[in-house]
Amino acid sequence: MKKGLSVNTEDAVRFRPYTRSNISEAPQWGKLTQDQRESVTVISRVLPFRVNSYVLGELIDWDNIPDDPIYRLTFPHRDMLRPQEYEALRDLVLVDKDEKKIERMVHDIRMRMNPHPAGQMTHNVPYLDGRPLSGLQHKYRETVLFFPKAGQSCHAYCTFCFRWPQFVGMEELKFDAKDASELVAYLKRHKDVTDILITGGDPMVMNTRALSSYIEPLLVPELSHIQNIRIGTKSVAYWPQRFVNEKDSDDVLRLFEKVVASGKNLALMGHYNHPAELRTPLAQQAVRRIISTGATLRIQAPLIRHINEDPNGWAELWTTGVRLGAIPYYMFVERDTGPSHYFELPLAKAYEVFQQAYKQVSGLARTVRGPSMSAHPGKVVIDGIVTLAGEKVFALQFLQARNPDWVRRPFYAKFDPKATWFDQLVPAFGEDKFFFQEDSAPAREEQVVEHRIPVASLKRTREVHADAPADVS
Repeated sequence: MKKGLSVNTEDAVRFRPYTRSNISEAPQWGKLTQDQRESVTVISRVLPFRVNSYVLGELIDWDNIPDDPIYRLTFPHRDMLRPQEYEALRDLVLVDKDEKKIERMVHDIRMRMNPHPAGQMTHNVPYLDGRPLSGLQHKYRETVLFFPKAGQSCHAYCTFCFRWPQFVGMEELKFDAKDASELVAYLKRHKDVTDILITGGDPMVMNTRALSSYIEPLLVPELSHIQNIRIGTKSVAYWPQRFVNEKDSDDVLRLFEKVVASGKNLALMGHYNHPAELRTPLAQQAVRRIISTGATLRIQAPLIRHINEDPNGWAELWTTGVRLGAIPYYMFVERDTGPSHYFELPLAKAYEVFQQAYKQVSGLARTVRGPSMSAHPGKVVIDGIVTLAGEKVFALQFLQARNPDWVRRPFYAKFDPKATWFDQLVPAFGEDKFFFQEDSAPAREEQVVEHRIPVASLKRTREVHADAPADVS
């Protein structure tokens, strides 16, 4: 680390989480109305709820609840469930208190919420010697996602999080790997993989020793084809102390230096949902310390109704990031999972927000891409809304795809002002299918999956789950 960035570990602070079981102990609990407390009690039975002292004390404006964006980002609201669901579950939780009935209803609601979108359980799981690897996903040729078991929680949970099944005890739908041995074995057989994304949850909840046990095996000479190690993390926003004044903050930065010294690029994929998360001196110091190791920090987040609809906020986030040395990377579209009806925005609105923010920033911040949808066939970006041959259309392309030949190939969808996700779009100009619905991606060795995507399969899996019996897993 550069001189002047070291921190005295005597100043280390203790992480204090709050969940449904102890949130009443938080000093700020008294600022909530009875209805707001009830929402936390009821909805946290369905969706994960966790917050911490830093978020409560530094990021939320308690004079502006429930409209404060960080409050909405971390505290559940009754409208995140359907009205009849909320009322029935509230009666079970607060009146009947029948745990078996509560469990059954909670399970039914969760399965209705499309817990694993975009083929995560059916198309993305790789195989090794005929066995599925539960802690890995391999959707794109160059990139493997790795879910270390010790990193399957976060310093605080986002109410919109598309990985919510990782945190609610749905073991049959959970991705996790006890160690890196199967990952290393898989990578040794797949020389076309260049990037590993260590994700969760949040790998940065681990101490440095545990994190090292997953990262250092990737530095061996046999894996020289691995060029980039990415770490997906929200800690830079929810607990920047991890990089500043925890007992092993210096140790984790030395680990980052070790990765860089090995000749590989280390990229932290920082999840910042609102500029408030990057305004505090502690958050900015965390960015500077991370970058001082030679690692890169990239800024990404979905566009979320109630939280970050203001283009000015996005422009501030990207501009602040560039000033600190971070790289604006993605604006995503909120995924079709969990309480997406509460958070989603029309795609036309998403493009408008992105364009209004993009035009405010300099070229250094225009590394950002979006609005991007991580859909079943790949990452689809909305390039524009235009009129061609007398028809108003969405101009689209793949930034990543199951079949690499699809990437950067323009295609068009009929304009729909109400559409909120890719599977609601239909081809423009009277076409029956999008080009990729007739194409197929080559299957990877040892992975028996079908990549052909018929039109019918683009219907939301949440609609399938809506009529599923309670024992569907």
